[in-house]
Amino acid sequence: MREAPSQRIAPTALRAWRIAAGMVNIILWLLVITLGILTYIYEFSTWYVTIALILVLVLLILFVVVIPKIRYRRWRYEIFDKEIYIQHGLIIVTRTIVPMTRVQHVDTTQGPILKRFNLAGVQISTAATIHTIPALEEADAIQLRDRISELARVAIDDV
Repeated sequence: MREAPSQRIAPTALRAWRIAAGMVNIILWLLVITLGILTYIYEFSTWYVTIALILVLVLLILFVVVIPKIRYRRWRYEIFDKEIYIQHGLIIVTRTIVPMTRVQHVDTTQGPILKRFNLAGVQISTAATIHTIPALEEADAIQLRDRISELARVAIDDV
């Protein structure tokens, strides 16, 4: 069996993922507060609010603290002359090999949270699907995009 890829994504990806998860969690907290207000106004049982509070607290810990740490540890990639090797997953670890001859085009993506941390993702498109390497330093992502594009061109010329 082949060893795991050696390249890691940027360490600041953890902070970016935690902020994104926190923003979703804020929406859940607003829904719980709304449920609490409705419970008070219409004199519903407080069990609904208690269960919702516990659930949102568990989701906060899970998605803001635990999952980003595991996700960061598992995300790896490596670029070879003839293939791209990607590993990711939380419980089930997926290792994907993308042949350079299958690469159609390569993009960099950057949302507002990634932009705040000077991070970008690299999307590798094949005929079947899109493979993403998330949260690389912006300069590294641009350099990686250009390198994959060049290697894909050479691989197609060799065929």
